[in-house]
Amino acid sequence: MQKTVRLLLTAILLSALGGCSYLKFPGVYKIVIQQGNVITQDMIDELEPGMTRRQVRFVLGTPLIDDPFADDRWDYFYSFTDPNGREFSHYVTVVFQDDKLQYLVASEEFKIPETLLPENSQETVEAPTASNNEDDNSSENSSESSDY
Repeated sequence: MQKTVRLLLTAILLSALGGCSYLKFPGVYKIVIQQGNVITQDMIDELEPGMTRRQVRFVLGTPLIDDPFADDRWDYFYSFTDPNGREFSHYVTVVFQDDKLQYLVASEEFKIPETLLPENSQETVEAPTASNNEDDNSSENSSESSDY
């Protein structure tokens, strides 16, 4: 009876430890997690101002975020988590005007052609980033606190 209880407790303890992700057991495979649209510099280099939505979709693929409230904007986002837990991400925002490609906004690792820079456009849309949102919230909070 005592042997059975010991064996049972040992099995429960090993099962509990095996489920803990913070322990690094040798030989345990960790999956690579990729989400979103894989966008390369070659794909961005193929884009030209005035391309139709269909042509842009052919080059870049279906946008990850096709916002019904911002019909003239498509957002492509990609994130990658390696087996060590490091996370990498990038984005490309495509802006249309009259159903033609107007300009691009992208993360720093992409070089946007001169003809597709927002400065060449009359209207610009800033792509959201985590740091921009935090800065906006902190400035709003500080202005609210100074009013009282």
